[in-house]
Amino acid sequence: DNDPVASGFVASLAQPGGNITGLSTFAPELSGKRLELLKEIIPRLSRVAVFGTSTQPGSAQMLKEVELVAKAFGVKLQYLDVLDPKDIETAFRAATKGRAEAVLFLVAGAVTGSHRTEIVELAVKSRLPVIYPQSNYVEAGGLMTYGVNQTDLDRRAATYVDKILKGRTPRDLPVEQPMKFEFIINLKAAKAIGLTIPPNVLVRATKVIR
Repeated sequence: DNDPVASGFVASLAQPGGNITGLSTFAPELSGKRLELLKEIIPRLSRVAVFGTSTQPGSAQMLKEVELVAKAFGVKLQYLDVLDPKDIETAFRAATKGRAEAVLFLVAGAVTGSHRTEIVELAVKSRLPVIYPQSNYVEAGGLMTYGVNQTDLDRRAATYVDKILKGRTPRDLPVEQPMKFEFIINLKAAKAIGLTIPPNVLVRATKVIR
């Protein structure tokens, strides 16, 4: 979950207290970090469109983190609500009209589903740098992603299943936070929109697609 405490699923990370436990994806905090990365790549960045899904659990917390970072960097935000796949193209048009210089993509996976290729193509067509929450967008041709290493998270989740099957109760198992993160940059996508990635950012990438 994005934020299991704020969502009301557990009392605290250390002591869940109910019949739910697992791993947190740290989404609210990472949303702010993604905006920081956009600012590093585009130092003169002043306007960012935030594509989000207001009905997504944790959406308010994610936006709050983004607003804190935006205020610190003097970046103006344009929030665009994407509740349905048909809203994606409309959001890109609105971002262009609003003179956005980049997009922070926080749309719920349930909305985007099988539309990743379409989203990536719209980003190129709009000539907008977009940072995504998961690596599958970059694998589909997107510019970059910063987030939790999902493979590591899935592997660790299996240990929870094992413990519960052996008799442990969820209330006794603390909710763990992610330990491994991935920062992937697609240089082909950068070239397609005429964007140069600064060397100091490039060297921090865990993977570079050339």
